[in-house]
Amino acid sequence: MTAVKILARVLTSRVGPHIELALATEGGEVVKVLATHEQIDMLVDELEDILNSSGAPDPDEPPEAA
Repeated sequence: MTAVKILARVLTSRVGPHIELALATEGGEVVKVLATHEQIDMLVDELEDILNSSGAPDPDEPPEAA
């Protein structure tokens, strides 16, 4: 497993039927991944859940994976 890096920038573009995410780190590394529309929808839902949460863990939820 690699060390956690700090995100500096996210760029997106369409590549055929996919959406390309380019994640740039503060150290200058760039990781590119292709995702489907459905995967992007799930990612947006997860991010909205995190942003809208109180920050306190839900006692009925399992611990989050690192």
